[in-house]
Amino acid sequence: MAVVGVDGVGGDRLALAVLAQHRMATAVQLHVMTAPGVRIEQTRRRLVKLRAEGLVDCVTLPRAGRTRVWFVTRYGAEVASEWPELRGWRPPRLVADRTAARLRVGHALAVTQTAAAFVQDARRRGDVCQPLDWIPEVHHPLGGGEALIPDALLYYRSSRDAGGGGEGWVMLRAFVEVDRATMGPERLAAKISAYERLYRYVPMPVGRSRTAAQAVEEWRRRYPVFPRLLFILDGTGPAGIDNRLTALKAGARRAGGDFQRSVPVLAATLTDLLRDGPSAPVWRAVAAPEQQVSWMEKAG
Repeated sequence: MAVVGVDGVGGDRLALAVLAQHRMATAVQLHVMTAPGVRIEQTRRRLVKLRAEGLVDCVTLPRAGRTRVWFVTRYGAEVASEWPELRGWRPPRLVADRTAARLRVGHALAVTQTAAAFVQDARRRGDVCQPLDWIPEVHHPLGGGEALIPDALLYYRSSRDAGGGGEGWVMLRAFVEVDRATMGPERLAAKISAYERLYRYVPMPVGRSRTAAQAVEEWRRRYPVFPRLLFILDGTGPAGIDNRLTALKAGARRAGGDFQRSVPVLAATLTDLLRDGPSAPVWRAVAAPEQQVSWMEKAG
């Protein structure tokens, strides 16, 4: 006997999970990531249904054709947080606050647009990068009550050996920072120092002294190698981009030599990334911005 409505339920579940994890998305962004093989009207109808069920809500942008921007409600977050694909996910404190959603919409949509570009590019190349392989705002402690929270953590399984000349698959990871020119270039470049702190941070065991055998960097508990660091630049013209690249270059050169050798730090404009795709050589090694590379190339 055929099971009625399974595909529809599965589509609803995927849409809700992606919307919860990505914080905010337009119907077009959600459609690209979750249902590119059907007409976009189906995704729009799904969002309307989920809204009627109290799982999602939206705000309407006053410009851009009065585009609706969607996010999960508190009830939707509670439902989605029970699913194994979102294990460990915690909703933002203001997850269902419409005013908070309206005020953070610009940056949130830029981050989601970047995620959609990686997902689309992976499909085109035959790589694996699913919508839930882009995880916003992962908390990384730095000690003393401080933490580093990237805009996103990207997992990407490439069918190519990332420049190594071999065959088969390789898993790539990247910290992603989407900059819309809302802070000065020096503050942007200071983020490199924060990532270097994470690279070196060794937590102190609670209640006892640390031995040499216990001196393991915190990031090694999560990643086999330290993720690449990708800066996406938007919200400014060519001169502003050049200023930000200059500041990032200075920040990268202040980092310790082992960090420089081990961690690729790259920057690309959102315009180039959306036009050519993330796998294209649109990235600049910030320590030497005259070089344009693929983000998947090996360090060194």
